[in-house]
Amino acid sequence: MSRYTDFPEPDGLRVRGTVIVVPGRGETQATYTRLGTRLAADAYRVRVVDAPDVTSVTRLADELTEAVEGADRPLVLIGADSGAAAIAALLSRETSAAPWWPDAVVLAGLPGHTAAAVDWAEELEIRTSCPAHRDVLTNDPAVSRGALHTPLPPDLTAAAYNDTTDLPHLFLIGDEDPLADRTTLTLAVKASPKSRLSVVRGAHHDVLNDRQHRSVAAEIITFLETLGNGLVPLITTESSAW
Repeated sequence: MSRYTDFPEPDGLRVRGTVIVVPGRGETQATYTRLGTRLAADAYRVRVVDAPDVTSVTRLADELTEAVEGADRPLVLIGADSGAAAIAALLSRETSAAPWWPDAVVLAGLPGHTAAAVDWAEELEIRTSCPAHRDVLTNDPAVSRGALHTPLPPDLTAAAYNDTTDLPHLFLIGDEDPLADRTTLTLAVKASPKSRLSVVRGAHHDVLNDRQHRSVAAEIITFLETLGNGLVPLITTESSAW
């Protein structure tokens, strides 16, 4: 049995790149079936790995090294919650010589320094307002309930907010995410010439899987498409009445 969940591109289409998804606290590979399917439909080869052990990001480096073997470029890492923080921490510690080094990263639902002491009903409320995603989390016996109760190690969070790499970054947060430190993240993005912060209206902590998941996937695809165009958007609005 494969250690990963793979979402291959449709038959007959040229592969446009590889996306590795790193889940967050409490999540499993199955949590990202909807996102993986949607990105793969646009001819990206998607692979979902396990959520990282936040006490040892070196293990994530080893996992990524195996996961990206033979990957088509551009290679993009997508992390959610602790997965986003662990990716950022790795980028601050490693160099571009690392075999898993990406061409760009998407960091979603990057948590601040707080945690949520909650029961399952309250955790679901923090995570998402999407009924389908709530069902996925509730019906997956491998999901670790109460995972948001424990804050991330301070050094991991600090590394995430002080990323100095010259890689293109897309940050995604929901404007109703109580775990996000939007002020600090905004300052970090403004200090980085290749970073972009996209705030999703009405979205909660699980911004990749909330009600707005179609628009979020479209934002990611738009970001991926700009990588081969010097980060210049392929479409601009000339004029608009809304």
